[in-house]
Amino acid sequence: MSHPLIRSAAAAAALFLGLSGLAACGANDASSGGNGGSGGSGGGKTIALLLPESKTTRYETFDKPLFEAKVKELCSSCTVAYYNADQDEAKQSQQVDTAINQGASVIVLDPVNGAGAGGMVSSAQSANIPVIAYDRFIDGADYYMSFDNETVGKMQAQALVDAMGNKGNIFMLNGAPSDPNAAQFKAGAHSVLDSSGVKILDEYDNPDWSPENAQSHVTDLMSKYSPSDIQGVYAANDGQAGGVVAALTGNGFSADNLPPLTGQDAELAAIQRILAGEQTMTIYKPIPIEANTAAEIAVKLANGEDVSGTSDTGVDQTTYKSVPSYIFDPIVVTKDNVADTVVKDKFYAVSDICTSDYADACKAAGVS
Repeated sequence: MSHPLIRSAAAAAALFLGLSGLAACGANDASSGGNGGSGGSGGGKTIALLLPESKTTRYETFDKPLFEAKVKELCSSCTVAYYNADQDEAKQSQQVDTAINQGASVIVLDPVNGAGAGGMVSSAQSANIPVIAYDRFIDGADYYMSFDNETVGKMQAQALVDAMGNKGNIFMLNGAPSDPNAAQFKAGAHSVLDSSGVKILDEYDNPDWSPENAQSHVTDLMSKYSPSDIQGVYAANDGQAGGVVAALTGNGFSADNLPPLTGQDAELAAIQRILAGEQTMTIYKPIPIEANTAAEIAVKLANGEDVSGTSDTGVDQTTYKSVPSYIFDPIVVTKDNVADTVVKDKFYAVSDICTSDYADACKAAGVS
């Protein structure tokens, strides 16, 4: 995988400033917003944004409102038509057809199944509609943007190995097999774990990334293993990490004696678990830089403008599997740097993190 231009979290924060209070709203069918912001010369163009699911909180809490706000800023007359596939590949295909038939000028697509999304891209391109593959790669797309996903897996696994002292047994919970990012996280993690002193007792590919599946699977495993058998858990994202905590605390572990546990997405609940000592780390992916760059490219494409040299965020374009791409850098968050990452970047307010249940943990970690 090509290496990205290193981009600081502080720069991403500048894009995010003032946007974190935007309300998230769900959409199973298209929802549109007329954008009446300043700047930009639009021609009433429609930009379709298609996200894969809502069980991962980042999509509707951050990606959607950030993307819509940036489009509004750049193109006063553009409209965003939003669709959420609820982890249903067939439904997403129908949504793409709807976007095409309703005259979208650009499609920004985060596929349920990246490997199976080629037909959707072909249909759009046959209608002269460019496609931006958002967060998950699609072969043949016009543009692609995401974080360095193999590095994410390596960071997670290395943090786990280090926390375990390079020895002991783990459960490994990966993402959905249909998600190309999940395969990259998994490959990155295995590149570290397989050469370490850690032994994988059980490996599970969660079909929809859901916390419920993670909790159920680990609960079943605890009927085969005792707490003394488990020295760590690799969870590919924070939602699953939450399910793991629920399963372990219901099967022999106390909340203050959980094994090292990984995560991803810097969800609010995960940040609180990290401060409380229930989760070891998460991966913070500054979503504003991704959503804003996607919006900028989409507006330029909709208005027939030159995309080369995008963007004012200072991110250089690279190439991934022959698709012009923007690949951004992830950041490890632990108890020691919560204040210097998600708080400093205004991703979360201290008041959101440090509720009464976590006030003491925040104070101990210097989060104030």
